[in-house]
Amino acid sequence: MRRPNVIFIVADDLGFADLGCYGGRDAEFGRVSPVLDSLASRGLRFTEGFSNSPVCSPTRFALMTGRYQYRLRAALDEPMRAKSRSNPLLGLPPEHPTVPSLLRANGYRTALIGKWHLGYPPAFGPLRSGYEEFFGPLSGGVDYFTHCGSDGQHDLWLGDEERREEGYLTDLLSRRACDYVDRMASASSPFFLSLHFTAPHWPWETRDDAHLAPDVRSNLFHLDGGNVETYRRMIHHMDEGIGSVMQALRRNGIEDDTLVIFTSDNGGERFSDNWPLVGGKMDLTEGGIRVPWIAHWPSVIRSAGVSPQHCMTMDWSATVLDAAGVAGDAAYPLDGVSLLPVLRDASHAFARPMHWRMNHRGQRALRDGRWKYLRVDGHDYLFDIAADARERANLAGRDPARLASLREAWEAWNLTMPAIPEDATVSLGYSVKDMPQR
Repeated sequence: MRRPNVIFIVADDLGFADLGCYGGRDAEFGRVSPVLDSLASRGLRFTEGFSNSPVCSPTRFALMTGRYQYRLRAALDEPMRAKSRSNPLLGLPPEHPTVPSLLRANGYRTALIGKWHLGYPPAFGPLRSGYEEFFGPLSGGVDYFTHCGSDGQHDLWLGDEERREEGYLTDLLSRRACDYVDRMASASSPFFLSLHFTAPHWPWETRDDAHLAPDVRSNLFHLDGGNVETYRRMIHHMDEGIGSVMQALRRNGIEDDTLVIFTSDNGGERFSDNWPLVGGKMDLTEGGIRVPWIAHWPSVIRSAGVSPQHCMTMDWSATVLDAAGVAGDAAYPLDGVSLLPVLRDASHAFARPMHWRMNHRGQRALRDGRWKYLRVDGHDYLFDIAADARERANLAGRDPARLASLREAWEAWNLTMPAIPEDATVSLGYSVKDMPQR
């Protein structure tokens, strides 16, 4: 089989039910995500796909490496902050194998268009971790018009050089992605394109909100702005951009042989719709980690597939390598599991225990089949997620033996991971003094 091109699309802080194909409601302007809904209807939609973390940079470490993020020091900050700019220890080590570095070593062309958030030059950067090309911001969040980060510094780059361009960031990323597809379509080598949008992450700016930029530039959390309709329009702008990328694949005759993956780095933020789940970003309840997962690959994936297979971000990483026929580095064994059998047959299923931990609120979680063990603020819970997706019926008292078994399994797994160091940071953008607790 011909090695596929791969476009790995990541949204930022997208909620589980924000897309129409996941039950999302229409906006005042109409359908929020018609392109992604179409990709799901013509491909495969996962109902129980999870992010490796409920916050952005840790998930991105897992995405890049195909391994539990807890193995890397920088991934233990929740999340990495702009203040780490001068720290030579906080980033993705260039010597660590990554999905793009492994693919590139095996003949793939590679590019990251969009958010990096895995450390700053000169010690770290996309071009040091397997990407041939890079266009986008290095930090966790930027204004959509001035392209300045939370520290006020301009943060838009082309390769290793600062790049100043006028325009709404979502559109700039979409256009770059289309250009890349057009350039790579006639190449003899397959390509791997990471298209990592910042949408719909704050600040709350649509394509028509340039007038907000002077104020937002020093107020990226935008605690006094935004609303549901603005948020949905931001998703729609991203959806339009994905549509233009799909058109580029079609006009170049390479759609059938391109695996397009779409997911989010974590659960939704303040304006997101996570129904029926509880919680969101920074939480290990389902709303913080269960996210949209869509795969489209016409030559392999049948239309209208739906899979309940349990899986997490690093499984996508393993899947991409498997689809490309590329082995992982034996010195850095993958924790991710390939989903290629599921892509070929949506009815295929296998056991997939998944583990999480967070320094924030001392959270821990283990999902094993329908059962979930959860700890938050020192309290242990047991949920039957198949019957209670909202995690409201705590079965810990009714089934203490199962709770103990799952807790022991989590603790055994945790012993295989490095401990969280005392200097690991937890950064919250807002608290109950800014808005009521959800």
